[in-house]
Amino acid sequence: MFALVDGNNFYVSCERVFRPTLQGVPVIVLSNNDGCAIARSNEAKALGVKMGHPWHQLRHLEEEAGLVALSANFALYGDMSDRMMSLAAGLGPSQEVYSIDESFIDLTGVRGDLKARALAVRERILRWVGIPCCVGIGPTKTLAKLANHVAKQAERKPGSYPPEHARVCDLSCLSRGAVDALLGSTEVGAVWGVGRRIGAQLVAGGVCTVLDLARLDPATVKRGWSVVLERTVRELQGQSCIGLDDAPAPKQQIACTRSFGRTVEAYTPLAEAVSEFASRAAKKLREQGSHAAQVLVFIRTSPFRQDPQYSRSMIVPMRRPSDDTPAIVAAALAGLKSIYQPGYRLAKAGVILLDIQPASRVQCEFDFEATSGQRDRSRLMQAMDSVNTRWGQGTIRVGSGRVGDAPRDWGMKQERKTPGYTTEWDDMPVAKA
Repeated sequence: MFALVDGNNFYVSCERVFRPTLQGVPVIVLSNNDGCAIARSNEAKALGVKMGHPWHQLRHLEEEAGLVALSANFALYGDMSDRMMSLAAGLGPSQEVYSIDESFIDLTGVRGDLKARALAVRERILRWVGIPCCVGIGPTKTLAKLANHVAKQAERKPGSYPPEHARVCDLSCLSRGAVDALLGSTEVGAVWGVGRRIGAQLVAGGVCTVLDLARLDPATVKRGWSVVLERTVRELQGQSCIGLDDAPAPKQQIACTRSFGRTVEAYTPLAEAVSEFASRAAKKLREQGSHAAQVLVFIRTSPFRQDPQYSRSMIVPMRRPSDDTPAIVAAALAGLKSIYQPGYRLAKAGVILLDIQPASRVQCEFDFEATSGQRDRSRLMQAMDSVNTRWGQGTIRVGSGRVGDAPRDWGMKQERKTPGYTTEWDDMPVAKA
């Protein structure tokens, strides 16, 4: 038995915790550089705001409908997620944090009324953290996620599903007929793992609801589509095929890319940006206990500007796989020097670490003289990560990155960003008598 705990409109809910005046108001959170909507309140959805809707097409709703748009505050959202997940873990013995606002809980062996237990945890999260959430419970992860969808729709759109499923939907306590009724009233595209393309194919073939999909023969689905969709069908039929992933597999690529708040032409600010991106990627590499053997760096102009276009990338092989920040930054800058051309208004750059392998795998070389002088800087990297974790990202950085807190030419545009209420001492809310 599994449960899926999912924060409702998570980014917007995080903002509302510290600004109660936003309750009942249409609110959206914008992507990097305030480009498009990446989170919407129910009120904003009612206005027709779509996920990924460009901000310049929505700006008129500020005056016409009172729409509030905020820049993304990812440090705040990450901290609020940690608080929410720590409470959600109390629902069962094992937890898989699936995304910043979702976590699966293994309820195997948990006794008593599961729905009452889920409601109690939900109320605790709302009272202690301020984040409203819905919980779906089912015998498989796919059914748990589907139950969560039912719970959200029953709460957000009264009448779409029976009101007793709002907030918490427990499929395990329903009769077969009641479960079939829920599956039959849910579009097939709502199933976890059914993408837009496959969903369109299923609908074209007469499989319009989740119940239609659940009644297909798994072997036929495997021949007609894929083993992934076959596994989904089996999960909908109550056969657990996807276990709890306590330790996600290491990433095969690690990327850090950003669009600039304003275009960059000079090499120096571009090198500062690439240095920071490479440093962040190296930190992620160390966090998963891996080394990278290749570093890809790219720069490009904006395809939406009427400017001369330029887009180049280069892969720089490391002498030996490493997680050392200075070595990775040096490789990225070497690639940047080769692809940089003056005279272009660059809008984006990035660093991608490739050929990732476990840090426990050691590469030995015959050229002893060329390598004997290299120092092991693993302890230095650990110290740097510890300081940056405690005192804030960028407290210690490589020399090719900008020193100090002065505005950066390549920094993101975040004109509507709220304070770091829980992540910055100076932004901490103060209650006055």
